[in-house]
Amino acid sequence: MTTAEQLNYKVADLSLAAEGRLLIDWAEARMPVLMSLREKFEKTKPLAGQRITGCLHVTKETAVLIRTLRAAGADIAWSGCNPLSTNDAVAAALAEDGIKMFAWYGQNTEEFYWSIDRTLDFKPTMTLDDGADLIFRVHNEHPELFEDIIGGSEETTTGVHRLRAMAADGKLMYPVIAVNDAETKWDFDNVYGTGQSSLDGILRATSVLLAGKNFVTVGYGHCGKGCAMRAKGMGANVITTEVKATAALKATLEGVRVMKMDDAAKIGDVFITTTGMKDVIVGRHFESMRDGAIVCNTGHYDCELNLGDLKELAVSSREMRDNCVEYTLKNGNRIYVLADGRLVNLAAAEGHPSEVMDMSFANQFQAMMMLADRGAELGKGVHQLPEELDQEIAKIKLDAMGLGLDELTPEQVAYATDYSQGT
Repeated sequence: MTTAEQLNYKVADLSLAAEGRLLIDWAEARMPVLMSLREKFEKTKPLAGQRITGCLHVTKETAVLIRTLRAAGADIAWSGCNPLSTNDAVAAALAEDGIKMFAWYGQNTEEFYWSIDRTLDFKPTMTLDDGADLIFRVHNEHPELFEDIIGGSEETTTGVHRLRAMAADGKLMYPVIAVNDAETKWDFDNVYGTGQSSLDGILRATSVLLAGKNFVTVGYGHCGKGCAMRAKGMGANVITTEVKATAALKATLEGVRVMKMDDAAKIGDVFITTTGMKDVIVGRHFESMRDGAIVCNTGHYDCELNLGDLKELAVSSREMRDNCVEYTLKNGNRIYVLADGRLVNLAAAEGHPSEVMDMSFANQFQAMMMLADRGAELGKGVHQLPEELDQEIAKIKLDAMGLGLDELTPEQVAYATDYSQGT
C-alpha cells in the first residue's frame, strides 16, 4: 500500500494543490446558487452521517459541489467519470483538503475502475453519478453494498436512459434521482454549457477558423442544438443529422440543414457527435470525408466515433497538437480526431462554464438532500426532482443576476383555474 493510499487519495501531483485552490475560488465566485445552499445548510448539517461516493468529472465546478456537500455534513469519496476529464490541480487541492480523492488525467481502463472501487471501500450510503458507471459497478461487482445505500443520483441523459432500461428490467436495486431531467439542468447545462464548452475544446485543440466552414452536429437534441447554436453564431454553415423526425423538423425551422450522415460526411469540415449512441460515424463515413476534416465527440461515451474503423483505413498517424491526432488514409486524405473521441469539452478544454454548472450541481445537492430526507420511502427505480425545486433554483439564479419576476395577483390566480369564463 502506498503512502497516498494510506492518506485516502491518489492523484497525479499533490504539489498542484495551490493552483487548484485558485481555480476553485474562481468557480465559487461564479456559482451563487450552490454558495447560497452552502450558507443555508452548513450550520444545521442535514447530511451528517451520510457517506457520499461520487463518480463525476473532477473540475473546479465539481469541487464547489463537493465542498458544499461536505459543508452540509457529508463524508465524501470521489473518482472521475472519464479518463480524460480530471483537472489534476483541482484533484490535488481536494485531496489536500481531506477529500477521499482517486482521480488523475489520462487513466487507463484498469486505473479508472480501480479508482471507483477505492471510493466504494468507504461503504457509501448514497451514490452520485455522471454516466452511471458507479451505479453499474455497485450492481455488477459490489452487491454487498446495497444494504447501506439509500439511493443515488444521475447527471446525464445517457445515464438516465440506461438506468430506466435497467429499472424496467427489474435490475435497479435502489432509487435514483434523474438530475438530468430537471429543467434547470437539461435546458441550460445541456444546451448552453455543452455548446460553449465544446466549441472551446475544438478551438483549443485546432485553432481553426469556424466562420465559413460546414459544421456537422450528429444529433439535434439539447446538446446538438447547443453546439449548432454556437457554431452558427461564429459564422459556420451548420448541418445536422438525425434519426428522430421531430428533432429534424426543429433543426430545419431553426435554419439548420438536415441530411443523412452518408451525405453530410462528404461535405463537412468539422463533425461533432452528440447522440450517446455508438457507431454514428464509422468507416464508410471516414472514407468519404474531405481532406482535413476534423472529428470529435461531446456525448458521454467515446463509442460514437468508431476509431477502430478509422485506424484500419489509416496508413499513418501522428499527434499534431495536444488532443489532436492526424490520420492519413490510403487515399491520401487527412482526418483529425480530437481528444481520442472522448468528451472534447472536458479533455481539450475545461468543461461547462461555472455559471451554468451552478444550477446543475444545485440539483445534485438537492437530490442528495431529498434522499437523506426520504430515500427510504422511495421505491427502486428512477425518480424526478420536484418541480418546485427547479423553480427555487432558477429564482436564486435570477436574484444573483439582479433580475426580478412579476407575480400573479389573487385575481389572476383565480382566473387561471376558472373554467366558467368564456370568450
